[in-house]
Amino acid sequence: MSYGEDPNRVYAIGLCRGDVEADECRSCLNDSRGNLAQSCPNQKEAVLWDEKCMLRYSNRSIFRIMENSPKTTLWNINNATNVDEFNQVLSGMLGNLTNRAALGDSRRKYETGISWVNFQAIYGLVQCTPDLSQPDCNNCLGEAIIDIPTSNWSGKIGGRFLTPSCNVRYENYAFYNQTIAIDPPPPPPTNNTSEQDSSNTVTIVIAVTVPTILLLLLIILCRYLRRWKASKKIEVNEEEDEDEDEIKFSESLQFNLDTIRVATEDFSDSKKLGQGGFGAVYWGKLSDGQLIAVKRLSKDSGQGDTEFKNEVLLVAKLQHRNLVKLLGFCLEGRERLLIYEFVPNKSLDYFIFDPTIGAQLDWEKRYKIIRGIARGLLYLHEDSRLRIIHRDLKASNILLDEEMNPKIADFGMARLVQVDQTQGNTSRVVGTYGYMAPEYVMQGQFSVKSDVYSFGILVLEIVSGQKNSGIFRGDNTEDLPSFAWRNWKEGTAINIVDPSLNNNSRNEMMRCIHIGLLCVQETSSDRPTMATIMLMLNSYSLSLPIPVEPAFYMNSRTRSLPDMQSWEYNSRETGPSEPIIKAAQESENEASITELYPR
Repeated sequence: MSYGEDPNRVYAIGLCRGDVEADECRSCLNDSRGNLAQSCPNQKEAVLWDEKCMLRYSNRSIFRIMENSPKTTLWNINNATNVDEFNQVLSGMLGNLTNRAALGDSRRKYETGISWVNFQAIYGLVQCTPDLSQPDCNNCLGEAIIDIPTSNWSGKIGGRFLTPSCNVRYENYAFYNQTIAIDPPPPPPTNNTSEQDSSNTVTIVIAVTVPTILLLLLIILCRYLRRWKASKKIEVNEEEDEDEDEIKFSESLQFNLDTIRVATEDFSDSKKLGQGGFGAVYWGKLSDGQLIAVKRLSKDSGQGDTEFKNEVLLVAKLQHRNLVKLLGFCLEGRERLLIYEFVPNKSLDYFIFDPTIGAQLDWEKRYKIIRGIARGLLYLHEDSRLRIIHRDLKASNILLDEEMNPKIADFGMARLVQVDQTQGNTSRVVGTYGYMAPEYVMQGQFSVKSDVYSFGILVLEIVSGQKNSGIFRGDNTEDLPSFAWRNWKEGTAINIVDPSLNNNSRNEMMRCIHIGLLCVQETSSDRPTMATIMLMLNSYSLSLPIPVEPAFYMNSRTRSLPDMQSWEYNSRETGPSEPIIKAAQESENEASITELYPR
């Protein structure tokens, strides 16, 4: 903005960090205004950088002009372990952020992101003033990034580069928020047509269009009445056809009890695959050679035969490559049987929790399994004709086919055993301890976010090869979310990864750990949806929010994110929250730069 008249006109730019809310932004700029007035009382130009905002003024026009002077650099005194690799990853990340910021919304020109070096996170931020053009924003940020390998801050684990037109910052901890408030777009330009011309135009339009519309409506109404009479006969025929198709579908799904008894050798113990909360599972072979899995449900269900049959028909229509296919059912006397496709490679827990067998699952297979489970859950939550909450997602309910593709089993079991809500409260908590979300365990509240919590636990188990029930450290036992969170915070994320996995895909591993921690956050609204999780897994350019401590985190209140360590600025120590002010002093003979660093 500008204020006053030439030659005493003042031009000013105020810029807040892209994650700062409006009220906090105003407060920061107001404080900066007071600091500038006090520190630079007679200067015609000055710029102040604070932790969350920048304020600049001048007696000349400064809009849409890229200026990289005066500039300030600050850096953390601690060095990275491998400087060359660190600089390479850092430059790549900041270059990517620069391209996105320059091409982004002209009202922001702000981007953040995360990269990994030896299992250590690097959090980066770039920002230009919104008035800069795309080339100027690119050039301003590029000058800072290109100098990193040869500058004083090369290999430092944190640094800041500040100019009037742009700024760059990176740290080994999260220093920005993820929730960003974007100002609404400006209103459309007003029309300069005179009121008289506008009034005449409106009158002509009304005189022409109203009679035309009335005539069209009359024609449409007549045609509609004729078609409505004809369609009634067609609807009756279609309803009859649909009822007939439904009957045929129902009959195709219903198995005879004797057929199942023969296939399973009368539910022989030798055919038993396992026992779950809903009943025992057997394998069998039909007369045509097809292998099947038969779940023999417990006989204490409170659901009637008709309701159970209707639920089976609905669930059987759900088709997805990452769901175990329900082939049919048997309902005779007190027997309630569900017949599924047979999946040969056992369940996920058989592989990941055995150090020897787990070596068969390299990272490529594990990542494929994680994405497959996510696709299956997304289908249940959003894309299927029913909205199903699994409520018992765990490693033993993930079956693996011949190609090690994951298939979610027992989906819809809560519906099949007892007609249930898709979200709300329940007095009948079903599930497995350790996988259940805190709001479900304690208040009986469940939603799609309950499944997201279970998915997060599952992801951490797949990456670590550890059960969520406990990790032993000497005489102490630590649950998996706590173990993962503690190592994430302390920068030792490598301790989370299964030792049998190589580090060739460590960025994917770290991203999965990050996603897992987002899923197990205590507040359900903080957890991402499965749709968002799929985006996170498929797009590496998508910045991930910073997770907060997980539910049931041990001693969580005694820990906090590491404070910013000591900084070095022109051989002096200064705190990160102190404002940096630079003012151009003009005299008759020369211009000099005064650097102020308040204590």
